[in-house]
Amino acid sequence: MEIRMDINSDMGEGFGAWEMGNDALLLDYITSTNIACGWHAGDPARMQKLVELAIQKNVHIGAHPGLPDLAGFGRREMAISEQDAYRYTLYQAGALQAFVKAAGGTLHHVKPHGALYNQAARDIKLARGIAQAVKDLSNDVILYGLAGSCLITAAKEINVPVWQEVFADRRYTPEGFLVPRTQAGAVIEDDEQALQQALSMANNGIVKSIDGKEIAIQADTLCIHGDNPHAVEFAKKIKAALH
Repeated sequence: MEIRMDINSDMGEGFGAWEMGNDALLLDYITSTNIACGWHAGDPARMQKLVELAIQKNVHIGAHPGLPDLAGFGRREMAISEQDAYRYTLYQAGALQAFVKAAGGTLHHVKPHGALYNQAARDIKLARGIAQAVKDLSNDVILYGLAGSCLITAAKEINVPVWQEVFADRRYTPEGFLVPRTQAGAVIEDDEQALQQALSMANNGIVKSIDGKEIAIQADTLCIHGDNPHAVEFAKKIKAALH
């Protein structure tokens, strides 16, 4: 049986002079791109060029809003309110939406970045702020959120389209959250292990936690991180295995 799953990757997370690097190559092996909107990384030139490339390659375009923390790459938690989460998301996703519209495309989804994503996965109030921002962008924009988390709950509460996201190269806690990057073993470095985890989630709806516990998980979209030297080769393997 053919497996159908969205494959997404975070992109545009650099600054200054445009260097396509893995981003341009990865677009050939994924179905959705999450483009940084300038707060944790990225800039208007990268946003515009990636939007244009994604449209050329028929890849779904998503906004990747983060916390206002360039120095920490948006990975440091901040004390923010539900209204902050709403404004931060609407502001950044709205900027990318403008580039998409100017290029003749349609914004497909919003996926929060880093600490904003992880905080909202645990905090229903922050999740509601993000979900409301996505709804206010357009009734057709999809929210990508950690499978089984508060982001999924909040989206369903207000009838926002939602895809439950899983990660090939991240370890999970027994509760189904991502193991913090500050903890040893949080990232799966071995491509074969990451591939097997992705297939287990896609085929069986199961992921093993860092302590070996099997967790039921819904996998609508799979994230591949593009910021490692083997990203393109890994994307090829994932695409071949899933299809």
